[in-house]
Amino acid sequence: MEKLTRALLNSGFEWRPGLEVGTKMALPEQVMQFGEGNFLRAFVDYMIDVINGEGYYDGGIVVVQPIAQGMVSMLNDQDGLYTLFARGLEDGKPVVQKRLVTSITRGVNPYAEYETYLECVKNPDLRFVVSNTTEAGIVFDPEARLEDKPQNSFPGKVTALLYERFRTFGGAKDKGLVFIPCELIDYNGTTLRDIVLRHAQQWGLGEDFITFVKEANVFTNTLVDRIVTGYPRDEAAQLCAELGYRDDLLDTSEIFHFWVIEGPPSLSSELPFDKAGLSVVWTGDATPYKMRKVRILNGAHTMSVLGAYLAGHDTVLEMLEDGDFGAYLRRGLFDEVIPTLDLDYDDLKSFAEAVFDRFANPHIKHYLLSIALNSVSKYKARVLPSVLEYQKRKGESPKLLAYSFAALCAFYRGDEIRDGALIGRRGAGAWGANRTLGTGGGVGGGEAGHGGKDGNDGNVGKDGKETLGAGGAAAAGKTGGEYRIQDDGAVLEYFRDAYEGFDGSEEAAYALVRKVAANQAFWGVDLNTIGDFTRRSGAIFHDIITIGAKEALRGVLV
Repeated sequence: MEKLTRALLNSGFEWRPGLEVGTKMALPEQVMQFGEGNFLRAFVDYMIDVINGEGYYDGGIVVVQPIAQGMVSMLNDQDGLYTLFARGLEDGKPVVQKRLVTSITRGVNPYAEYETYLECVKNPDLRFVVSNTTEAGIVFDPEARLEDKPQNSFPGKVTALLYERFRTFGGAKDKGLVFIPCELIDYNGTTLRDIVLRHAQQWGLGEDFITFVKEANVFTNTLVDRIVTGYPRDEAAQLCAELGYRDDLLDTSEIFHFWVIEGPPSLSSELPFDKAGLSVVWTGDATPYKMRKVRILNGAHTMSVLGAYLAGHDTVLEMLEDGDFGAYLRRGLFDEVIPTLDLDYDDLKSFAEAVFDRFANPHIKHYLLSIALNSVSKYKARVLPSVLEYQKRKGESPKLLAYSFAALCAFYRGDEIRDGALIGRRGAGAWGANRTLGTGGGVGGGEAGHGGKDGNDGNVGKDGKETLGAGGAAAAGKTGGEYRIQDDGAVLEYFRDAYEGFDGSEEAAYALVRKVAANQAFWGVDLNTIGDFTRRSGAIFHDIITIGAKEALRGVLV
């Protein structure tokens, strides 16, 4: 099987049906990209490839390896070429898109070829700089120096490159660059600009250069949204056989993509993604789009995954395939989240429907415990604003979102911190001692909660002992065993201490929820003052710990 290279691209190779092939034309390097990983290749490079192929743009991408250890050599070994498989659902129907991406011209490792790297920024055709150096990439490094070859930090590299460009073109304002960072932090462009200016002051680069940075360059803030599953190790041989050539840089992603770039709208004519039908918005204010994503997409995750995990599910797809959780998500979004947003309803509805397609994507195995990381801060940012606004507008608390708070309180139950995590227990035995097994007993309904697949939920007797009914095995299947609750150390210690002496009684359940709700260090407000939110949450919490997370949800959905 032939390997994917430019020689193969320009040969008479017969491409298989269904594969879109990018332009074979030589491209001037108009884009410099810091980062060679899966996300940028499935997001930015793919989009630039599309507008190149549609004739709306004529720009190649030179990829810079941002750290000493990287994969630029692999990229160059295939002449920058790779194949993207985008797979998922659209309107509930499976879709597969295959594209041979040709937008990358070459890769450069500044740690091994510094002068080559430096020459890239002297190119008069260079216009855009994109990046994804992880959330930790846009930080100030006080040890960085102009003389470093190269600087270790990304902002340090940017400062040095801009200074080289400033000197090369005599500070000409028309030789400034447009920065489009894709790092997942708020105001990523503004933060990058501020650190560059700080380095300029620290290194004594002069007021003329500082003016050049401020006036000749544009630092956009962005919002990126696409799940990229990367190299399909388990499927690579099969996919290459399907393509008819060997590709060591295969990349995979979902179908959905959305990119918001906050900057001068005039730039949209330079990178006209919308003309090619791509979901890219150039705007003067990205705030509404951030709110939509945080409250609907991220909010849907945070309001559901903790309860779903306690109910025996391990992945988002499993959760969605459970009819009760599917109904909970739909009603929660459409009845209690969307009514709190002052955005176009049709746009919100379309975005929410896309969320269900994304969650149901069989090609993405998204683990609930991964999403559960740092759930307290996530709840404050993603779900609590909807709770507060619903109470304000409706004059009552949202009962579905009350379930999410109750599930959070239940999920964070643990009495031991081990290796930086609070240890929770899912399944029979999870709620303390004084539990006795009846004949053939099982707590909960297998996939649904606390026991064998056909088991029945147990009951708590007056003596506080839980007796397990017929039909299953205690803590059977996926519901048994420990799980690691990962969050800030102070959060873990708080819940460990809050549960000390907890006996599972109704009185104790209400008291615990009220205590957690009153922690303004977590929420910024005492949630006990939000109508009857904690009363509702307390009742649901008690149901979760006695009859199971799934049966408790059924009670909410009535």
